Amino acid sequence: MPAEHIIKSYDEELARLNKMVVEMGGLAESQLAAAIDAVVRRDSALAARVVEGDAAVDQIERDLDNLAIRLFALRQPMARDLREIFVALKIASDLERICDYAANVAKRSIALSQAPPVQLVHALPRMAQFALLLVKDVIDAYVEHDADKALEVWKRDEELDEMYSSLFREFLTYMMEDPRNIGTCTHLLFMAKNIERIGDHATNIAENLYYLVHGTPLTQARPKGDKSSLEVVAPDRAQSR
Repeated sequence: MPAEHIIKSYDEELARLNKMVVEMGGLAESQLAAAIDAVVRRDSALAARVVEGDAAVDQIERDLDNLAIRLFALRQPMARDLREIFVALKIASDLERICDYAANVAKRSIALSQAPPVQLVHALPRMAQFALLLVKDVIDAYVEHDADKALEVWKRDEELDEMYSSLFREFLTYMMEDPRNIGTCTHLLFMAKNIERIGDHATNIAENLYYLVHGTPLTQARPKGDKSSLEVVAPDRAQSR
């Protein structure tokens, strides 16, 4: 952790900045968990609360931005302090986007809850729970300033990508087999993509935390397991059944 400064209020402001990041992280976790729960339980009221809760996250990000500007203007941070503020801004941006994606999942769950229940919906929560674990672990890593734990999150995102590719193929198959599945599967595809993007933002946070701790960026190529863009749709296979 950074050494204490001569001016006590400076330390207090940096601590406040870190606290705001952690608060945003906690909200990101709870928003995503609630969105998953809304999907599983077909709970439109819960989904609506997730959507409404996004405003609180946006407000914290605005407050954090204002505090960071104040620190830049009045404290003229150098070295580790400069990284601390710069990384806090970037992580806050990623957390805000995670909450946006959770809200998107919640919005689509409202549409799904108004249609007849389908077994396909149960394929999504496992992927979402894995994404939630990545978010939780990377926030824990930030609290502990643990670059090794952040690196583990960075590596595990590939597994989330592979889950998304698998679901992508599964949903396409259902749509080709029965056109009546197209509406539901389209919502599920967008929800799965939102969850995959949440993993990408958790990976961004891991990279920024690595930079904060070590002072150098992570230079390894980011592992990717998403092959959905390479999928070839073969409608004739479905039609022949």
